[in-house]
Amino acid sequence: MRRLQIRHLTRYQYAETVKLLPHTLHLRPRDGHDIRVQSSKLDISPEFHIHWKRDVYGNSVALVDFLQTAKELTIASEVMVENYEEQPLDFVLEDYARSFPFDYDPGEQIDLAPYKSPIYEQDQEMVNEWLADLCNPANRVDTITMLTTLNTNIANGLRYMVREEPGVQPPSQTLSSGTGSCRDFATLFIESCRHCGLASRFISGYVCNESVDPWSTATHAWAEVYLPGSGWRGFDPTSGQLVSGEHIAVAVHRHPEAIPPVSGSFVGTGNAQPILTVEVNVAPVAE
Repeated sequence: MRRLQIRHLTRYQYAETVKLLPHTLHLRPRDGHDIRVQSSKLDISPEFHIHWKRDVYGNSVALVDFLQTAKELTIASEVMVENYEEQPLDFVLEDYARSFPFDYDPGEQIDLAPYKSPIYEQDQEMVNEWLADLCNPANRVDTITMLTTLNTNIANGLRYMVREEPGVQPPSQTLSSGTGSCRDFATLFIESCRHCGLASRFISGYVCNESVDPWSTATHAWAEVYLPGSGWRGFDPTSGQLVSGEHIAVAVHRHPEAIPPVSGSFVGTGNAQPILTVEVNVAPVAE
């Protein structure tokens, strides 16, 4: 077990005073057998009222209402977690799921249906062409080998870029441009899995490592696939690695655009011109 401190600062600076409308925050990591939240502190300015809830996915969600107008919005989260590392290569699959393709147990089909439905229907032809050699139902292949190959194909075949625009790129745009952010790569991985009949979902969170990659110093996104006998297992198509103890999940969802860390809006004139600053630091705490 190791302790990690997560600092996440979001600041909007406006050119004029604005009215801040309700904001939704996904900043508190998901408690589980691998991650336990030891302490959590949230500093917000201007004056606010906050309400916490658990959504249908079990995510911890903060709903914030602001009580006054402002020229600056600051949201500073500081969380201490206990991280119980897992072995990413420890896959235990049901016999029927060891080779792809396979059918999920009928008892799980209803629950998994939302995670098997494509989101970008208009992109299916391009995704099918891109997957032609990897996802062929006529050829039985090792399930884990197929998924790890898909994971590394995205990491090695596409170029990562920092993209500050909200939302995610459709898979067709990521494939045609050859570039994308971590959330774009995760979306492509998810759509590819669903095209192959595998249940998959989007994860937002943080990663703690000492690499100099630009994605290691900000919020991060990856994917999980439901594998019978092993459960939801993570794949990080930005690094090409399996998800391990370095990854700290904050929120999960079937739709890639549903769980940004901070979302909300404001009322002002066209002169408001907000400037966004985001700072994230995830570091081990010495015992």
